[in-house]
Amino acid sequence: MMNCCALLTEKKEPVPLKSIDAQLEVKDHVATLVSTLNYENKEDKPLEAVFVFPLPGDAAVCHFSAQIGETHIVAEVKERQQAQEEYDDALSSGQQAFLLEESEQSPDIFSLKVGRLPPGESASIRLEYVTELAVQADDGLRFCLPAVLNPRYQPQGSEGPSVQVTSVPASLVPYSLSFSAQVSSPHPISKIESSCSLEPLQYLNADQTQATVKLGGGHKFDRDIELLIYYKDAHQPSAVVEAGQASAKPGSLMGDPVVMVSLYPEFPQSVMSSRAACGEFVFLMDRSGSMGCPMNNSTPQETCISIARDTLLLLLKSLPMGCYFSIYSFGSSFEHIFPKSVEYSEKTMKEALEEVEKMESNLGGTEILQPLKHIYSQACIPKHPRQLFVFTDGEVGNTKEVTDLVKKNADSHRCFSFGIGEGASSALINGMAKDGGGHAQFITGADRMQPKVMQSLRFALQPAVEDISVSWDLPKGVSATVLSPPITAIFQGQRSLIYAQLTGPSSEEADGSVTVKYSLAGHPSQNQLHFNLKPAEDSGLTVHRLAARTVIRSMESEERTRRRHQDEEMKKKVVELSIQSGVSSCFTAFIAVNKDSGQAVQGPLVRRNVPTALACNSPRRMARSCSASQRNNKFRHAPRDNRSLCMESSRSYRHEEPIDCDGDLDSGRSARSAAEPPQPHKDPLLQLVSLQNASGSWMLHEALAAVLGKTKEEVEKAKPELVNNEVWASILALIWLHGFKMNAKEEWELLAMKAASWIKAQNAPCVSECVEAGNKLLGCSMKKEALGL
Repeated sequence: MMNCCALLTEKKEPVPLKSIDAQLEVKDHVATLVSTLNYENKEDKPLEAVFVFPLPGDAAVCHFSAQIGETHIVAEVKERQQAQEEYDDALSSGQQAFLLEESEQSPDIFSLKVGRLPPGESASIRLEYVTELAVQADDGLRFCLPAVLNPRYQPQGSEGPSVQVTSVPASLVPYSLSFSAQVSSPHPISKIESSCSLEPLQYLNADQTQATVKLGGGHKFDRDIELLIYYKDAHQPSAVVEAGQASAKPGSLMGDPVVMVSLYPEFPQSVMSSRAACGEFVFLMDRSGSMGCPMNNSTPQETCISIARDTLLLLLKSLPMGCYFSIYSFGSSFEHIFPKSVEYSEKTMKEALEEVEKMESNLGGTEILQPLKHIYSQACIPKHPRQLFVFTDGEVGNTKEVTDLVKKNADSHRCFSFGIGEGASSALINGMAKDGGGHAQFITGADRMQPKVMQSLRFALQPAVEDISVSWDLPKGVSATVLSPPITAIFQGQRSLIYAQLTGPSSEEADGSVTVKYSLAGHPSQNQLHFNLKPAEDSGLTVHRLAARTVIRSMESEERTRRRHQDEEMKKKVVELSIQSGVSSCFTAFIAVNKDSGQAVQGPLVRRNVPTALACNSPRRMARSCSASQRNNKFRHAPRDNRSLCMESSRSYRHEEPIDCDGDLDSGRSARSAAEPPQPHKDPLLQLVSLQNASGSWMLHEALAAVLGKTKEEVEKAKPELVNNEVWASILALIWLHGFKMNAKEEWELLAMKAASWIKAQNAPCVSECVEAGNKLLGCSMKKEALGL
């Protein structure tokens, strides 16, 4: 069954896609990517090449064109059904045609069809999109060019047909990829990092505000191409005003100026220093088969599920006393450790950790919708705001159903999502966090999951921001219509974006301002930004397209909500804006027909599916990829005169029995009983963390002494006489953390604060003497104040 997935390369069957050249241009925190896909038909029959590939879920695809010899064809955006029919008609009449359309189920998957490519002919396809760059926990801006598309699991009963994915192991991808980036900003570029091999960064000017970087040769398609861009003092509020399109109708979104406002609120330190000791923390863990894949090739023993277990350990140890928590895990079915959220205590924490240690990637497919529904059906606990943490590799086919459910319940919780491993769906991970008023993180390659997750926990422990409002102060006669969804969450140091359409007489020399008001822990606060109304130079229509994408996504979501009421008005509005702005949507498609090719291309049409890379070459994921290729042809059928060729593949990929996310029939239930006992933690930091009590203290026993590099006798002998064992052990643990693990402070800072609070609450004598004795024992020189004591 595995061989069918690799027929395109192992059996040397020609693949018409030869190379992809991707050129990225970053201006401050907005990115434009131009990809050129080069096709060549080396067969003796005309081809239809079908390429299903990933894009960032929040990208605004705004250009699609084809070059065939001397002929250049620019595609138009048209209503989806009309575009598909024009494509079919063109192929039926022997014309060359090109179709680009977004998946109906997930906005981060696109299908590109190159139809009637004659024998010996070449074609270059140009695809362009714009996107905002997300701010990471360390203030870097993240750009990700997805190079991996893992098969997406289509749950039983979910809406719409599933997505076809033809995948092969990374080593068998038959085309090449080149990638280069040019970065410019008002602020100096301090560095650019990547999990991929990059050529050295080259600065283009003396003040280091412009630079270029290229992907090293021989990219193996075993990972997405991720860039982390760091500017010096970049995260300052800013506003960019962009002039409207001259040919567009005044009063329309494309005809009027649009402003993009970036806000970085700073909260009072007195408020931020107080951590919430309340909350309901719900952890939802993906245990589908693909979570058994290695995080990276260099450490194959570290699988996604093993690192997720370690991270859950750290989270549980860092929770504040007095909160509530629950733990769910899911695959084809879902499980929960407690019937409902329980109060955090030593007993409940230990009970949870015992179950977490047993978690394996053996629950089958990736059906996240049902556990979410169950979580949302549980009554919220008064005065304990619900915080949902979701860990998944993101291989689901019903992305929009999931994000719609999160959005529907946004008033009752905040959602923090974590995409684990290569190929995690950006539409799912970013969408859940955005619609749930939380924060998204991606963990790939050699990344440590723990610091990213702990950053999100710090956000969750921040006082909730309430009563958010936005007001504008503009010249007389000028008004602002906000295009972005209402701001539902503001986090310290994180960016909030606002798009607004400006109407009224232009006054380029005038100034305006925008004010965001909110309440934080009962304290009214505000952030104000002044800006000039003069349009920026050379910005093209980037801001307008991003604004249009924002409006389109909001209207698509509203249309899905109204669909059961047969309301076609919203769909009509989406199509109109998509065509007007030239930005793709789920109801439109890009269509290009070569009407200048002269005579028709003769001969029966041969379909070739272009494969994408598979991140983890596990047999089960390969089997699933094969099944999807055989059974499923989601995006569209073959031309009308040739549809019989694809009748078998036009059926939706629906399972009659539970199938794991990699194709195994109900393997989870049998695998669980035979699961290997979990291996003990080898990381000394995690060993120390695992020994901490829920209260924040440590007990004095041999396991703690071993982590400290001492025997229990040595530790007991060094203890000051008047101090009890638990206080002494806790002080030693704090000294060890500060003295030997400062490079991982983000991971243990919260549990260390909890430990320091516990020690101070004991009113123990001789704390200074303990610190001095502990320093001597461990060879450190820590101050009492540095330990929070």
